[in-house]
Amino acid sequence: MGLQPLEFSDCYLDSPWFRERIRAHEAELERTNKFIKELIKDGKNLIAATKNLSAAQRKFAHSLRDFKFEFIGDAETDDERCIDASLREFSNFLKNLEEQREIMALSVTETLIKPLEKFRKEQLGAVKEEKKKFDKETEKNYSLIDKHLNLSAKKKDSHLQEADLQVEQNRQHFYELSLEYVCKLQEIQERKKFEFVEPMLSFFQGMFTFYHQGHELAKDFNHYKMELQINIQNTRNRFEGTRSEVEELMNKIRQNPKDHKRASQFTEEGYLYVQEKRPAPFGSSWVKHYCMYRKAAKKFNMIPFEHRSGGKLGDGEVFFLKDCTKRHTDSIDRRFCFDIEAADRPGVSLTMQAFSEEERKQWLEALGGKEALFHSFNRAILPRPEGSINDQGLYRVVGVSSKVQRLLSMLMDVKTCSELDLENSIDWEVKTITSALKQYLRSLPEPLMTYELHGDFIVPAKSGSPESRVNAIHFLVHKLPEKNKEMLDILVKHLTNVSNHSKQNLMTVANLGVVFGPTLMRPQEETVAAIMDLKFQNIVVEILIENHEKIFRTSPDTTFPEPICLSASPPNAPPRQSKRQGQRTKRPVAVYNLCLELEDGDNPNLPKEDTPTGSQDSLSSPSPTSATVHGPPGPERNHLLSDGGSCGEWTSTTPSQTRPSMVQWLNPQSPTTPSSNPAITPPSPRTSTFPLSPAATIVDKPPESVVSRKARAVYPCEAEHSSELSFEIGAIFEDVQASREPGWLEGTLDGKRGLIPQNYVKLL
Repeated sequence: MGLQPLEFSDCYLDSPWFRERIRAHEAELERTNKFIKELIKDGKNLIAATKNLSAAQRKFAHSLRDFKFEFIGDAETDDERCIDASLREFSNFLKNLEEQREIMALSVTETLIKPLEKFRKEQLGAVKEEKKKFDKETEKNYSLIDKHLNLSAKKKDSHLQEADLQVEQNRQHFYELSLEYVCKLQEIQERKKFEFVEPMLSFFQGMFTFYHQGHELAKDFNHYKMELQINIQNTRNRFEGTRSEVEELMNKIRQNPKDHKRASQFTEEGYLYVQEKRPAPFGSSWVKHYCMYRKAAKKFNMIPFEHRSGGKLGDGEVFFLKDCTKRHTDSIDRRFCFDIEAADRPGVSLTMQAFSEEERKQWLEALGGKEALFHSFNRAILPRPEGSINDQGLYRVVGVSSKVQRLLSMLMDVKTCSELDLENSIDWEVKTITSALKQYLRSLPEPLMTYELHGDFIVPAKSGSPESRVNAIHFLVHKLPEKNKEMLDILVKHLTNVSNHSKQNLMTVANLGVVFGPTLMRPQEETVAAIMDLKFQNIVVEILIENHEKIFRTSPDTTFPEPICLSASPPNAPPRQSKRQGQRTKRPVAVYNLCLELEDGDNPNLPKEDTPTGSQDSLSSPSPTSATVHGPPGPERNHLLSDGGSCGEWTSTTPSQTRPSMVQWLNPQSPTTPSSNPAITPPSPRTSTFPLSPAATIVDKPPESVVSRKARAVYPCEAEHSSELSFEIGAIFEDVQASREPGWLEGTLDGKRGLIPQNYVKLL
């Protein structure tokens, strides 16, 4: 049961029960006062804890912002760049979140603490003062009544009447005070219901606002989070592929370390102990040096280096070699020694000690000693798994090795090649056929995309905008030897078909890039640095698959800049932006940073039909000792690369009755005879859709008229000027054309026309 109401009529009687009800009201107010006091204390502790949490979160965000991943190699993939930038994105997210938390902490003071303190001081404090007056008047009133009743009746009437009047006035005053106190008690009991709860509501509203802002930040962050998950998965997949390659290279080097010596500018290099002679009482000492020798210049460098002293590097010496002599053990009490004389130090001879007899032989050979050392190198063959059009794990499932080798042997034999029917035969599983194709491509003396252009293909995969990458790969493909290009066309067309069935076979473009990157491209020298570039080989293959029609069915622009070596770096994909993150960086100017050295005979101003396409015999003469597949050397192996079913060398005619080869299995619609595509006249600059690369926008004036296209936004953008368009991810632009301002396009969105950053959109 709640508090009983205080009736004003009871103030006159002032009964014991009336007094009990007053004490109950007073006790409730005292309990309320203590509760509010504790609540204010807890609220201040909450604010302090919130500030401490915010400080810890900001410190955590600051640590995330300051850390940067180091990568192996000379460039990062787009996925790695996004992962590297993710820590700054996380830091910005926490920073924005803590800004909202600080606003909430300030609001707690203004909306909760101060109103409660005011209510406790002004309302509950006023009641306390009223209680003191009421208790004082009660004591005075009843004391006066006791004194008045003790007056003798024998007093004069005038004296008694005066006393009666005084008592009555005092009782009236006490009655009025009692009425005011009762009114105040009941008023404060009712007032506390809203004056106490209303600040609490404001406090929770502030909390709801904070969590709502956090929800909005999370919504803004969601798209970036999903993209980052894809970046992480792609990087993980590339890591798995790279790790297997690194482990395989490590095992090969472990078995034959001398066969995998890195190419170097030095004829010989390594550690040698050099004898340093001292005065007679002290004898001599042997100091380890790292020595390097160039045979052409006869220049010898040696630098003292001791691993056990923390890798301290000493001052190096350089001299020119005059002579080298092997030391026998009968002339020195040490093994593996030899003497060298310096041409620029007459009469000075240095005694050096190798780590082993084998290493001494290598040094003697390099320095002109009498013993020669011959190296043998074996080309490693790395079979890669393959698959089928609708089978899951296409081009990842490995065929049985013996069956694969048997099929290769039959294909390499002119007599058995014509008997094979790869399309209709049930004897050959799809995984066997694809594994044979993969192993054949890996066994070529030179990769399909050639050693010569390997580095050129890698460069655009490491930098530039997506459009500039495609343009560069397009240009380089047409520099391949004709046979290589035709075979690559057939293979990539097939892989495009495979990727179109990725819902069934799970082989997306990225997965095919992982499988075929090391198959179609490989460096001339196997090193860890080269393996780190595998991810960029995968990107090149992805570009080929995604842009097959453009790359192989159209000619590259003859106005493609030959050697472009601009100092400015090409812009990366713009960072994710939020409306709370302020303005974006300055206007992007896309610069194509690719250095291509064309062959001496190449002339970008020639008509397309006159442009050289490279050597015609790159694939027609593989070395019989380079590939491990069995079969006759020479042209007979090239039946796999022909466009028809002939098992012989490249020719414009084939037997009328032959069974389809592996290439026909890849490309069933290909004709039985190879045919060269007629030269395609390159589009006029006045009718081209866009300049081949953003560099063309910088060097040349934009075309006077262009064919309009559509584009889709891949990043959000907030306009900084009235001439620019604001848009969200996924926005579709109409009538997109090149702009006269470098790095920008013009387009229409929702009926408004304006400028669009070129590297924020993807042309459709």
